[in-house]
Parts: sequence; C-alpha cells; structure tokens
Amino acid sequence: MPIGTIVASGWASGLNLYGTVLLLGLAGRLGWADVPPDLQHTWVLVAAAVLYVVEFVVDKVPWADSLWDSVHTVVRPVGGGLLGAMFAKEGGDPEVVAALLGGGFSLTAHGAKASTRAMVNASPEPASNIALSFAEDGVVAGMVALALAFPVVAGIVATVFAITSVAVTWILFRFVRRVWRRIGAWRAGRAGSAGP
Repeated sequence: MPIGTIVASGWASGLNLYGTVLLLGLAGRLGWADVPPDLQHTWVLVAAAVLYVVEFVVDKVPWADSLWDSVHTVVRPVGGGLLGAMFAKEGGDPEVVAALLGGGFSLTAHGAKASTRAMVNASPEPASNIALSFAEDGVVAGMVALALAFPVVAGIVATVFAITSVAVTWILFRFVRRVWRRIGAWRAGRAGSAGP
C-alpha cells in the first residue's frame, strides 16, 4: 500500500477516526478501492457507523466535544496506527513503521482539532462549533477519497496538513497558557484587594 494512503488516512483519523474507518470500509465493500479486508467486515462497518453518529452529535455540542476529544487523545492515534499497520500488512510493508506513521499523523490532526475546539468553545455562540464540525467531516471525506484515488498527492497534502497541525497546536497551547496566567493573576489581585 502506498505510503501516501497510510499517512493521509492516519491524518484523517485524527479528525474523525470512525468516519475514516467507515469510509474506507465502505469503499472496499463496494469495490471502489483496495482496502484491508478487516475494515470491510459488517460488524466493523456497523460499529464505525454507530460511533460516527455519536461523534457527529457530540461534536456539535460545546464542551461535550472537548470532553470527547480528551478521551480520544489516546483512541485516535492508536486507531490511526492500527489503520497504518493494516494497510502495510496487505502490501507486505513493515507494519511497525506504518503504525508509527499512521499514529503520528493522527496525533498531529487530533492535537490541532482538540486545541481549536477548546478555543472555539470559549465563544458564546454555538454556530462556529457546528460549522467547524461540518468542515472537519468534509475534510475527512476529501482526504480519504484523495488517499484512495491519488495516494502520492494525498501523502503530500497530509504532510503539509500535519506540519500545519503541529504549528496550530503549539500556537493555541501558548495562547491558552497565557490566558490562564492572566486569569490567575487577576484572581490573585482580586483576592489581595478583598483582604482585611
């Protein structure tokens, strides 16, 4: 299996693991692409569809999405790694390397998603959260389609997205840390002024 498919599906799984698995499994089941048989089992497709629906709903609710993301900090990278290993096994490639690539790319996308969502949740209106969720689902669908149709292009796009994801995560982490320091200083100043 081309490395582009591994890294692109890994990155997509960092945004939405269940949607990625569902799309890959359906593409294989319908004969549109050559994907690992394990992804095409009926029980895998049903489980992925149910979990996708749950994530679809939770992803639209401010703060519930951040709680979901915190649980998936482990789930998404592991899932991306397993996808990479499955693709590598089918192609006779080294599974450990593919698992590390898939998991690593998944972690970059998850970091950007989780940190962006945490920042958006601070907004008082829910529309931006809903729009961001729909955009993420669209990006996942596009990335999976690209990974199956044009693996080399998908690999390049996923690499650019992964680098961007790391930068976004770092910038937002620093921003949130600065905000928390200001809140702490404000609370300390307020507590000091309310003293005896």
